[in-house]
Amino acid sequence: MVKEIIQIKETKGTPKYKQLIEGIVDAIQEKRLKKGDKLGSINDFCRTFGFSRDTVMLSFNDLKSRGILVSQPGKGVYVADDNVHVAHRIFVLFDELNSFKEDLYTSFVHALGAETKVDIYFHHFNREVFEQLVKSSVGKYTSYIIMSAMFNDIEDILELIPSNKVYLLDRYHLNLSLYSVIYQDFERDVYDSLVSHREAIEKYSKLVMLFPGGKEPEGRLKGFRDFCDTYGYDHEIIRSLEDRTIQKGEAYLIPSDRNLVAMVKAAEELKLKLGSDLGIISFNDTVLKEVVAGGITTISTDFKQMGVRLAEVVSNQEVVWERNPSGMILRDSL
Repeated sequence: MVKEIIQIKETKGTPKYKQLIEGIVDAIQEKRLKKGDKLGSINDFCRTFGFSRDTVMLSFNDLKSRGILVSQPGKGVYVADDNVHVAHRIFVLFDELNSFKEDLYTSFVHALGAETKVDIYFHHFNREVFEQLVKSSVGKYTSYIIMSAMFNDIEDILELIPSNKVYLLDRYHLNLSLYSVIYQDFERDVYDSLVSHREAIEKYSKLVMLFPGGKEPEGRLKGFRDFCDTYGYDHEIIRSLEDRTIQKGEAYLIPSDRNLVAMVKAAEELKLKLGSDLGIISFNDTVLKEVVAGGITTISTDFKQMGVRLAEVVSNQEVVWERNPSGMILRDSL
């Protein structure tokens, strides 16, 4: 039965596992195998074609990673997708969906070839969800893009995937140096941005950083402190804007868009002019921040560039430990 459906073309110089892959792909293209059809067992293939178990498993695993085959425990291997032209199937796991992550994702997908399929998931800073999503993806993709956010001690989870298929994104963890990564250096990004725009900052008598903690990168806090200490700026770190009395002459670094809106409203109520009476610096640039309140100054990495570079790295299977470009975009709010 197997031999009637799958025909092996013995081509000199082509490894046996690739011959089997081509045989299965041809059977799907020629409609001898359809979506939902069950393939024979590994033993069936070994007996029929004289292949070793390792050869058959290697072929199956390749086709599983491209989403063409799927294993159902206790039942066997089935045809999952008859679109055999997908050469690469990529697993993307982000922490959350927002406008700048959408820019990253869109530029990444656009920069990939047409023969690539991307599945995107979100863990929303929930470690249990993170682990479940990674574990359930193992063996189903050719590449894995993982944004682990603030999670530490995840080596045992990532070890389930071959290290050359894993690409970490956004944060760099020293204990994960085995894996390629394109990252933001949050500490240097804040420090260097403030240093390069000291002239705009010097009109303010005090710098205030809103840092609620939790999912926010600790590096930003350190970069802010180092800048203020190095250049002698009066500064304060607060956890919330609640009960905060905003004073003329202060400049605020605001991490979340919700608090950004609250600050803009407060400035209007107090009749404080942004960019002279009160300064605002936000993080992570978006199209809206170009126009809100005449333009909001941001410290931001280039998310579109991150997506394009990530596509290059994954497509070429590069091994990189690379900092993504970042800087301050100066607008009227400062």
